[in-house]
Amino acid sequence: MVTILARMLYDRSRDDSMPPDCEPRGTGSAVSLPHLDFAARRVMLMVAPNGARRTQQDHPALPLSAAEIAAAAAALAAAGASVLHLHVRDDDGRHTLDVDAYREAIAAVRKAVGRRLVVQVTTEAVGRYRPDEQMNLVRELRPEAVSLALRELVPDVAYDSDVARFFGWVVTEGIWPQYILYDEDDVRRFDLLRKRGVFADERPHCLLVLGRYGENRQGDPRDLERLLAAADFTQFPWSACCFGQREHEAALAACAAGGHVRLGFENNLQLADGSTAGDNAELIAQFVAAIAGSPRRPATADEVREELLSR
Repeated sequence: MVTILARMLYDRSRDDSMPPDCEPRGTGSAVSLPHLDFAARRVMLMVAPNGARRTQQDHPALPLSAAEIAAAAAALAAAGASVLHLHVRDDDGRHTLDVDAYREAIAAVRKAVGRRLVVQVTTEAVGRYRPDEQMNLVRELRPEAVSLALRELVPDVAYDSDVARFFGWVVTEGIWPQYILYDEDDVRRFDLLRKRGVFADERPHCLLVLGRYGENRQGDPRDLERLLAAADFTQFPWSACCFGQREHEAALAACAAGGHVRLGFENNLQLADGSTAGDNAELIAQFVAAIAGSPRRPATADEVREELLSR
């Protein structure tokens, strides 16, 4: 069981004399698939340092301005992260999909870290944006990578042909999409659309979300078991993130199951021992220390680009 393995890994991560085994389980296959070969050797560490809702009242080190995001990005790259999941805010501190705000933040991040981080922008609606506005952001900005909530763009299997054309355009433009999935229905719909060719990619990347912010529901590693049972996850690369204090435990479970991980203040402010992290980089450093000595080491941004973005 993933939860049993996660507890074992979590317990080991708190004991320096017992380095955790993060070797992927269940990824053996008669056919060698590049994303499985990559996952056997590397783990992609994504960071969501701010999100759409939290403020500096929640944590003073939550980066909101372009300068703050850039400074956080430098610390995250040094700690071992390879992908920055980017949200930006308007002048009132609200979540925005404003192209100029994104350009300013991306330029600041690039000045701070160069290409040491893949920059993934979010298209999250947060109840403010329609699907056409979400897609128009990507068309105008043409980012290196983008996260797309499947249920926001494709609420059911009767998808709009415009969305399918958009997915095809994203792939043609060389933009790396990651599809956000919240429950088993999302997973099954994602896999069905994948098999139908709607994503214009036989093996698109997805992110499994454990818990919910809006419902104030803490993530549970057992949620990961249920999601992984909803499809054959050897057929495409995947990552996981978790709301709440069990983020670290869930990340270790995802790593052990052959997935990649996303950490950060968007989902969680606490270290595994219950104390508040000083900044986002502490969450990354904690995870990197926990998997030291395992067969999987943190991937660099260039390795992510070569193995996952260039397919």
